Amino acid sequence: MNELLARAALFSAIEGGHTFWSQEIYSKGALHVYEKLMNNGYDSIKYEKLIAELKLHSGEQVLARIAEHQARLLTPLDADWPAQLNDLVAPPIGLILKGNISALHMPSLAIVGTRNPTTYGARIAGDFAAGFADREWGIVSGGAYGIDSYAHKGALVAEGVTVAVVASGIDINYPAGNARLFAEICESGAMVTEFMPGHRALPSRFLTRNRLIAALSKATLVVEAAFRSGSLRTARDAAELLRPVMAIPGPINSPQSEGCHRLIGERAAEIVTSVADAVEFVGVN
Repeated sequence: MNELLARAALFSAIEGGHTFWSQEIYSKGALHVYEKLMNNGYDSIKYEKLIAELKLHSGEQVLARIAEHQARLLTPLDADWPAQLNDLVAPPIGLILKGNISALHMPSLAIVGTRNPTTYGARIAGDFAAGFADREWGIVSGGAYGIDSYAHKGALVAEGVTVAVVASGIDINYPAGNARLFAEICESGAMVTEFMPGHRALPSRFLTRNRLIAALSKATLVVEAAFRSGSLRTARDAAELLRPVMAIPGPINSPQSEGCHRLIGERAAEIVTSVADAVEFVGVN
């Protein structure tokens, strides 16, 4: 057992975004935490299920399972680990990556929003993605229907690079209708996830992955979001990391823009009305 194999085993057994275990592994090292768990150094009754899970799968088995899907486990041990993720309160134990690692090292804009956008929101998401791609920035989003998809497509149309941070295993095309989009993303960009192959997208996993979208990006843009929206969580995560947050205003009677208006009203986001506005605010060059 070495540090990488211990980290692979812990990655497969611990749900992404777990603050206690993330901080334990980040501060003490994966091998230390793994051996302490296996030797009942932690409460063996409280963590009985985790210890049983660790006994089921070796680090070698975990790495082999990931490799079956033309993907790799990226960890802080790797020279090409995106260091900006270490700013998180619960930095990931690892990330499964499919595609080009260089996509995680570009200056990037996160574009997020509702799964049910208006025609206006869809066009804005694509236009802003293309505008930043033209300036050689990557576009990070969540791979979902709606604003996410239009942001990814806008970057691809501009022959730019885009990263999809998904809330399921790398082998599960969720949503299924975006399978072709995911394949196109991986040609020049990447797909990343904190979840093992076979893991389904659950509501809690969307919230967990939102912090990764915020952390991978230098700034976040909310295009359209309802008053209670997961996209607002991404904006809050970005703000906690002291990254710029921007929001697109919409019609005052549009439910899809209530979340954006809330962010702007609370001074939690800068109002932007053009790509030039956003570029100036973020300081692209």
